[in-house]
Amino acid sequence: MLKEFKEFAMRGNVVDMAVGIIIGAAFGAIVKSLVSDIIMPPIGMILGNVDFANLFLILKDGAAAGPYLSLADAQKAGAVTINYGLFINAIISFVIVAFAVFVLIRNINRLRKEEPAAEPDTRECPFCLSAIPLKASRCPHCTSEI
Repeated sequence: MLKEFKEFAMRGNVVDMAVGIIIGAAFGAIVKSLVSDIIMPPIGMILGNVDFANLFLILKDGAAAGPYLSLADAQKAGAVTINYGLFINAIISFVIVAFAVFVLIRNINRLRKEEPAAEPDTRECPFCLSAIPLKASRCPHCTSEI
């Protein structure tokens, strides 16, 4: 049983999938940082110094009553919140990852496309049915004029 598992795990597709998952997780972390640290601060600044990571609705106050200045303060107090700012960040991260995967798959599909068949450079002699060059005026096999 251990031998069968080893053969399964070392099969090319499984190893490729594992590498893809690891690279995908690393790529996801990079995109999350890109969205949180690079893209959203300027957007928040344009919208009037809004920090999307701290956009939340309070459903129920925590032990210490609000108002809470940040999401971390609300969570520390035990408040029940809907964190729609983090959700917006997640949507933007998803769109970036989905676009990157789309571009990757599109380029892979382009590479996989078969080249169109080249035009033939020979034709058949109507008398002996041998292959002869297109520009030939006589068949080299039967010497018939073409």
